[in-house]
Amino acid sequence: MAACQLALLAALLALWQVATSSQALAFLFGSPSQIWGYLVKMQQDGSLVHDAGVTGMETLLGFLFGNVIGTVLGLSLWYSRFVSKVMQPFIVALGSIPIVALAPIVIIWFGTGLGSKLAMSTLSVVVVALVTAYKGATSVDDDQINQMRTLGATKRQTFRKLVIPASLRDIFAGLRLTVGFALIGAIVGEFMSSDDGLGHAIFKAGSLYIIPKVFAGVVVTIALALFLSFLVGRLERFLMPWHKFD
Repeated sequence: MAACQLALLAALLALWQVATSSQALAFLFGSPSQIWGYLVKMQQDGSLVHDAGVTGMETLLGFLFGNVIGTVLGLSLWYSRFVSKVMQPFIVALGSIPIVALAPIVIIWFGTGLGSKLAMSTLSVVVVALVTAYKGATSVDDDQINQMRTLGATKRQTFRKLVIPASLRDIFAGLRLTVGFALIGAIVGEFMSSDDGLGHAIFKAGSLYIIPKVFAGVVVTIALALFLSFLVGRLERFLMPWHKFD
């Protein structure tokens, strides 16, 4: 499988390199060789590690805050079906708001520093985490819940011993999704107001029409997303040793 993926990637890069042999296409799309050149330059001047570190920190913190808040709220809704039904349209409404539309308000509230990027990243994550946690909690088999009650378990014990473990699969599915959302939120925040980070580097290169450098920033962003997703996968395997993974 990995060999096929690498072969496909190599073929696409070769096709890209050939297609951008003309100056016009090279200006519009850049070439893999040009992108590699900018990656080397960014590594040599230290901007690659610095910007990736800034964006990575913002993404990781937003990912943690958003998932903790969303997961706690989502699991808490299991306690009351009435409250969950009341909150459902509000959750849908929040989830339908484009994160970019909130950027100006977030900057006014949190300023142009780290706070606004964390807020954007957290807001990008929290609704998804809430929905997946609630889905996991409400998908627990009613027969299992009734069996717990028959054994004399309180609602709190049922929640702790049954609902939370049964929800882990959905929660981790949400974690894998929200890695990308957290990164997008951080990048959008850097687009709007930042002097550091991958979003700032991409935006600055784009404003100067340096397309290969834009793609270089995108490549680093993808690598960061894959690394964070890998960490989530390792955490999932550690916390769910009983689950069979592909």
